[in-house]
Amino acid sequence: MAGCSLDRVRKLFGRKAAPHQGTAARAFTADLIFRLRAWPQLPEDGRTAEVYRMLSVMSSQPVNRQWLLGRFQFAPHQLDALLHQLVAQGSVEVIDPARFARG
Repeated sequence: MAGCSLDRVRKLFGRKAAPHQGTAARAFTADLIFRLRAWPQLPEDGRTAEVYRMLSVMSSQPVNRQWLLGRFQFAPHQLDALLHQLVAQGSVEVIDPARFARG
């Protein structure tokens, strides 16, 4: 399911989907920005103080993956899995700043 949501995000922003090649292929690119649109439905084991802190920040300001990794105690694969879950639920908006670049 996570691979499908990444493909959907890439299609929305005009990028070709990378072939499915394990965890590295499912990682979000560093340039994408994430903004919380709606409070997500979290599984019981996902209701941690760290997740709630991250969601609180994302509800007030858009952030990128590097910023999240630097501020919160998530391993990269954990953060990617959480972001994929939030995108699949429609709780997080994904913004590609390359769309706004002047050419």
